Amino acid sequence: MSLHLALLLSVFGALLLAAVRLDVIAARRRIPGILLVLLLGLFIRNDTSALPLGVPQLLSLPQADQVTQIALVLVLFFGGLTTNWRELSPVLRPSVRLATFGCLISALLITGIVLLVGSIPGTAMNPSLPVALFVGAMLCSTDASAVLALLRPLSGILPQRLLDLLESESALNDPMAVVLAGVALAMAAGGTTLASPGHLLVEVVREFLIGILLGFLGGSLAPTLLRSRHPSGPQTLLAVASLAVLMLLVGITELLGGSGILAAYIAGLVLGNSEACDRAVLEEAHAGFAKLAELLLFLCLGLVVRPEDVVGLLGWALVLFLALLLVRWLMVEVVLIGCGFPRPERLLISFSGLRGAVPIALAIQAGAEGVPWGAAMPPLALGVVLLGLLLQGFSLVPVARRLGLASRH
Repeated sequence: MSLHLALLLSVFGALLLAAVRLDVIAARRRIPGILLVLLLGLFIRNDTSALPLGVPQLLSLPQADQVTQIALVLVLFFGGLTTNWRELSPVLRPSVRLATFGCLISALLITGIVLLVGSIPGTAMNPSLPVALFVGAMLCSTDASAVLALLRPLSGILPQRLLDLLESESALNDPMAVVLAGVALAMAAGGTTLASPGHLLVEVVREFLIGILLGFLGGSLAPTLLRSRHPSGPQTLLAVASLAVLMLLVGITELLGGSGILAAYIAGLVLGNSEACDRAVLEEAHAGFAKLAELLLFLCLGLVVRPEDVVGLLGWALVLFLALLLVRWLMVEVVLIGCGFPRPERLLISFSGLRGAVPIALAIQAGAEGVPWGAAMPPLALGVVLLGLLLQGFSLVPVARRLGLASRH
């Protein structure tokens, strides 16, 4: 075993143990666990040039990109697997509207704001359509784990349909962000010619349709592939077999030009709601994978971003954070027209748009792609996510109480 690999195993083992402990502490203190894990990774030095290892850093951006792409697949598959159509059916229509049209509207409005600003402070770079679209896509989706971790103390006090809406929206809007970000990166790299909004629409629809189709087929066939004639098979081999099916599905979807991330989510959704499989056993098998993937996402971003870069882009991150609050409020007011949510509930939905795993994974992907503006995305994403968790997250429960949606206990 090489010295570098041995060091990686030692460091990541120690970091994961610390991350697990921080996640437990965060749950007790009713704060988002991702906040503490992000700070942990951020303050660990990635520079190993002073050590006799022959490599300048623990984790490079391309390595972090590979880890985060796999982690994102596991997170979204588990998100689909744990989504119960029957329980969420009362809020399915508004959550789908928020996750599709709402996510698209948010991305386009942020894109317009970035283009209007005309420059990105701290980067000496004038934003073009690809970079503006990428920033919009990177920040348009919300994070269910962060929102629900904060609102969990109010479970049973807040209207249940409000919690169900926030959970289902966050689970459904990630694929839209991933596909739009992929299109922006393709535009920046010159890999495809997207000269008009029509071409952009065709590219997005193509990735969506292939991802949805193959994800549905994969999720429908998975129970047959996972079924075992041996009594001990489902308990001992289900995790390995289901993970193998997921790897096969995502790989084939990407090779055919679809969105593997979307296929993973749809497959998990179909599989988790199928009567031909034991959903509880599947959830238990993949809960550990999903938690490991989530912790790795935050650790990777913290490792590949220097604190001084975050500080340098903090002003721009604050501008984007404030713009996100305004954009989400406008989007929620438009998309939820006629859905039966009174004004206080709409305001809480607007304020609950915390960002988390997806912006992190997309930012690292941009940094690893080699596009001119890619290096600015990880510290920018980290700045926006941290501001949201600190300023928005800690005031979420007080806002719910102030709006009269939860009594004091």
